[in-house]
Amino acid sequence: MSEYTLIIGSKNYSSWSMRGWLVMKQTGLPFEEIVIPLDQDDTRHKIQEHSPSGKVPVLKHDGRVIWDSLAILEYLAEKAPRVGLWPQLVEARANARSLCAEMHSGFQALRTHMPMNIRASLPGKGRLTGIEEEVRRITHIWRESLQRYGGGGPFLFGPWTGADAFFAPVVTRFHTYGVHLDDICRTYADHVMTWPAVAEWCEAAKVEPWGMARIDNI
Repeated sequence: MSEYTLIIGSKNYSSWSMRGWLVMKQTGLPFEEIVIPLDQDDTRHKIQEHSPSGKVPVLKHDGRVIWDSLAILEYLAEKAPRVGLWPQLVEARANARSLCAEMHSGFQALRTHMPMNIRASLPGKGRLTGIEEEVRRITHIWRESLQRYGGGGPFLFGPWTGADAFFAPVVTRFHTYGVHLDDICRTYADHVMTWPAVAEWCEAAKVEPWGMARIDNI
Protein backbone atom coordinates (compact mmCIF):
# COMPACT_ATOMS: atom_id res chain seq x y z
CA MET A 1 0.00 0.00 0.00
CA SER A 2 1.19 3.52 -0.80
CA GLU A 3 2.45 5.73 1.99
CA TYR A 4 -0.14 8.32 0.99
CA THR A 5 -3.85 7.58 0.56
CA LEU A 6 -6.22 10.17 -0.92
CA ILE A 7 -9.96 9.68 -0.53
CA ILE A 8 -12.01 11.60 -3.06
CA GLY A 9 -15.56 11.84 -4.38
CA SER A 10 -16.84 11.27 -7.91
CA LYS A 11 -14.49 12.95 -10.38
CA ASN A 12 -17.31 14.34 -12.47
CA TYR A 13 -18.85 16.28 -9.59
CA SER A 14 -16.42 16.80 -6.71
CA SER A 15 -14.54 20.06 -7.26
CA TRP A 16 -12.85 19.93 -3.87
CA SER A 17 -11.63 16.41 -4.55
CA MET A 18 -10.20 17.62 -7.85
CA ARG A 19 -8.20 20.31 -6.05
CA GLY A 20 -6.72 17.87 -3.57
CA TRP A 21 -5.96 15.33 -6.29
CA LEU A 22 -4.22 17.87 -8.54
CA VAL A 23 -2.06 19.03 -5.66
CA MET A 24 -1.18 15.43 -4.83
CA LYS A 25 -0.29 14.73 -8.46
CA GLN A 26 1.95 17.79 -8.62
CA THR A 27 4.11 16.48 -5.79
CA GLY A 28 4.98 13.40 -7.82
CA LEU A 29 4.64 11.32 -4.66
CA PRO A 30 3.06 7.87 -5.10
CA PHE A 31 -0.39 7.56 -3.56
CA GLU A 32 -3.34 5.25 -3.36
CA GLU A 33 -6.60 6.71 -4.64
CA ILE A 34 -9.96 5.74 -3.14
CA VAL A 35 -13.00 7.07 -5.01
CA ILE A 36 -16.32 7.22 -3.17
CA PRO A 37 -19.28 7.76 -5.54
CA LEU A 38 -21.42 10.72 -4.53
CA ASP A 39 -25.22 10.76 -4.29
CA GLN A 40 -25.45 7.07 -3.42
CA ASP A 41 -27.35 5.57 -0.51
CA ASP A 42 -24.15 4.66 1.30
CA THR A 43 -22.06 7.71 0.34
CA ARG A 44 -22.23 9.44 3.70
CA HIS A 45 -21.38 6.27 5.61
CA LYS A 46 -18.38 5.49 3.39
CA ILE A 47 -16.99 9.02 3.69
CA GLN A 48 -17.41 9.03 7.47
CA GLU A 49 -15.25 5.91 7.64
CA HIS A 50 -12.34 8.13 6.56
CA SER A 51 -13.26 11.75 7.25
CA PRO A 52 -13.92 13.38 10.63
CA SER A 53 -15.78 16.18 8.84
CA GLY A 54 -17.86 13.82 6.72
CA LYS A 55 -16.50 15.47 3.57
CA VAL A 56 -13.90 14.75 0.90
CA PRO A 57 -11.08 14.97 0.05
CA VAL A 58 -9.14 13.36 2.88
CA LEU A 59 -5.42 12.60 2.88
CA LYS A 60 -3.98 9.86 5.08
CA HIS A 61 -0.25 9.74 5.74
CA ASP A 62 1.86 8.17 8.47
CA GLY A 63 -1.16 7.68 10.72
CA ARG A 64 -2.28 11.27 10.20
CA VAL A 65 -5.63 12.31 8.74
CA ILE A 66 -5.71 15.63 6.88
CA TRP A 67 -9.09 16.77 5.67
CA ASP A 68 -10.05 19.83 3.63
CA SER A 69 -8.33 20.76 0.35
CA LEU A 70 -6.55 23.82 1.71
CA ALA A 71 -5.10 21.87 4.62
CA ILE A 72 -3.97 19.16 2.21
CA LEU A 73 -2.26 21.78 0.05
CA GLU A 74 -0.39 23.23 3.02
CA TYR A 75 0.59 19.79 4.32
CA LEU A 76 1.96 18.65 0.97
CA ALA A 77 3.78 21.95 0.46
CA GLU A 78 5.71 21.12 3.63
CA LYS A 79 6.30 17.52 2.60
CA ALA A 80 7.43 18.35 -0.94
CA PRO A 81 8.87 21.90 -0.72
CA ARG A 82 10.84 21.63 -3.97
CA VAL A 83 7.93 20.99 -6.34
CA GLY A 84 6.55 24.54 -6.26
CA LEU A 85 3.08 24.15 -4.79
CA TRP A 86 3.52 27.78 -3.69
CA PRO A 87 5.46 30.47 -5.60
CA GLN A 88 9.00 31.14 -4.43
CA LEU A 89 8.78 34.91 -3.93
CA VAL A 90 7.22 36.09 -0.67
CA GLU A 91 4.82 38.58 -2.28
CA ALA A 92 3.67 36.12 -4.91
CA ARG A 93 3.30 33.36 -2.31
CA ALA A 94 1.17 35.60 -0.09
CA ASN A 95 -1.00 36.48 -3.07
CA ALA A 96 -1.39 32.84 -4.07
CA ARG A 97 -2.47 31.95 -0.54
CA SER A 98 -4.99 34.80 -0.58
CA LEU A 99 -6.45 33.59 -3.88
CA CYS A 100 -6.79 30.03 -2.63
CA ALA A 101 -8.46 31.24 0.56
CA GLU A 102 -10.89 33.40 -1.43
CA MET A 103 -11.71 30.46 -3.69
CA HIS A 104 -12.08 28.24 -0.64
CA SER A 105 -14.60 30.46 1.15
CA GLY A 106 -16.30 32.44 -1.59
CA PHE A 107 -18.16 32.24 -4.91
CA GLN A 108 -21.33 30.77 -3.47
CA ALA A 109 -23.45 31.69 -6.51
CA LEU A 110 -21.09 29.80 -8.79
CA ARG A 111 -21.18 26.75 -6.52
CA THR A 112 -24.98 26.85 -6.33
CA HIS A 113 -25.96 27.66 -9.91
CA MET A 114 -23.05 26.19 -11.86
CA PRO A 115 -22.09 22.96 -10.05
CA MET A 116 -19.18 21.05 -11.53
CA ASN A 117 -20.28 18.58 -14.17
CA ILE A 118 -17.44 17.78 -16.53
CA ARG A 119 -19.45 15.43 -18.75
CA ALA A 120 -22.24 17.89 -19.44
CA SER A 121 -22.54 20.70 -21.98
CA LEU A 122 -24.94 23.34 -20.67
CA PRO A 123 -24.19 26.64 -22.43
CA GLY A 124 -26.28 29.52 -21.11
CA LYS A 125 -27.52 27.60 -18.07
CA GLY A 126 -27.03 28.75 -14.49
CA ARG A 127 -27.01 32.50 -15.23
CA LEU A 128 -28.84 33.44 -12.05
CA THR A 129 -28.38 36.09 -9.37
CA GLY A 130 -24.77 36.76 -8.46
CA ILE A 131 -23.18 34.73 -11.24
CA GLU A 132 -22.02 37.59 -13.47
CA GLU A 133 -20.45 39.43 -10.53
CA GLU A 134 -18.53 36.33 -9.50
CA VAL A 135 -17.40 35.62 -13.07
CA ARG A 136 -16.08 39.18 -13.28
CA ARG A 137 -14.19 38.73 -10.02
CA ILE A 138 -12.65 35.43 -11.12
CA THR A 139 -11.55 36.74 -14.51
CA HIS A 140 -10.11 39.84 -12.83
CA ILE A 141 -8.09 37.56 -10.53
CA TRP A 142 -6.77 35.63 -13.52
CA ARG A 143 -5.81 38.70 -15.54
CA GLU A 144 -4.17 40.46 -12.59
CA SER A 145 -2.18 37.39 -11.51
CA LEU A 146 -1.03 36.57 -15.04
CA GLN A 147 0.07 40.15 -15.68
CA ARG A 148 1.64 40.80 -12.29
CA TYR A 149 3.14 37.43 -11.38
CA GLY A 150 2.93 35.21 -14.45
CA GLY A 151 6.21 36.38 -15.93
CA GLY A 152 5.19 35.19 -19.37
CA GLY A 153 4.41 31.70 -18.11
CA PRO A 154 1.10 30.06 -18.93
CA PHE A 155 -0.23 29.92 -15.37
CA LEU A 156 -1.19 32.41 -12.66
CA PHE A 157 2.30 32.55 -11.16
CA GLY A 158 4.27 31.40 -14.19
CA PRO A 159 4.68 27.66 -13.56
CA TRP A 160 1.78 25.56 -12.27
CA THR A 161 1.10 26.06 -8.54
CA GLY A 162 -1.54 25.21 -5.98
CA ALA A 163 -3.43 28.34 -7.01
CA ASP A 164 -4.00 26.88 -10.47
CA ALA A 165 -5.15 23.64 -8.88
CA PHE A 166 -7.71 25.59 -6.86
CA PHE A 167 -9.09 27.38 -9.92
CA ALA A 168 -9.03 24.32 -12.22
CA PRO A 169 -12.58 23.21 -11.27
CA VAL A 170 -13.79 26.73 -12.11
CA VAL A 171 -12.22 26.38 -15.55
CA THR A 172 -14.20 23.16 -16.08
CA ARG A 173 -17.37 24.95 -14.98
CA PHE A 174 -16.80 27.77 -17.46
CA HIS A 175 -16.32 25.15 -20.16
CA THR A 176 -19.48 23.26 -19.19
CA TYR A 177 -21.68 26.36 -19.02
CA GLY A 178 -20.18 28.17 -22.01
CA VAL A 179 -18.99 31.24 -20.11
CA HIS A 180 -17.52 33.81 -22.49
CA LEU A 181 -13.92 34.74 -21.69
CA ASP A 182 -11.64 37.42 -23.06
CA ASP A 183 -8.50 36.36 -24.91
CA ILE A 184 -6.23 36.43 -21.85
CA CYS A 185 -8.58 34.35 -19.73
CA ARG A 186 -9.43 31.99 -22.59
CA THR A 187 -5.75 31.29 -23.19
CA TYR A 188 -5.25 30.63 -19.50
CA ALA A 189 -8.29 28.34 -19.35
CA ASP A 190 -7.03 26.40 -22.37
CA HIS A 191 -3.65 25.88 -20.71
CA VAL A 192 -5.38 24.60 -17.56
CA MET A 193 -7.58 22.17 -19.48
CA THR A 194 -4.55 20.71 -21.30
CA TRP A 195 -2.36 20.47 -18.19
CA PRO A 196 -1.64 16.70 -18.07
CA ALA A 197 -3.11 16.08 -14.61
CA VAL A 198 -6.26 18.09 -15.41
CA ALA A 199 -6.71 16.23 -18.69
CA GLU A 200 -6.26 12.91 -16.88
CA TRP A 201 -8.89 13.85 -14.27
CA CYS A 202 -11.38 15.00 -16.91
CA GLU A 203 -10.96 11.85 -18.99
CA ALA A 204 -11.62 9.74 -15.90
CA ALA A 205 -14.68 11.85 -15.06
CA LYS A 206 -16.16 11.25 -18.49
CA VAL A 207 -16.16 7.47 -18.11
CA GLU A 208 -17.31 7.17 -14.50
CA PRO A 209 -20.37 4.91 -14.29
CA TRP A 210 -21.97 6.79 -11.41
CA GLY A 211 -24.77 9.15 -12.35
CA MET A 212 -24.38 8.82 -16.09
CA ALA A 213 -28.06 8.10 -16.75
CA ARG A 214 -29.10 11.10 -14.70
CA ILE A 215 -26.63 13.37 -16.44
CA ASP A 216 -27.62 12.18 -19.89
CA ASN A 217 -31.19 13.29 -19.14
CA ILE A 218 -30.30 16.89 -18.31
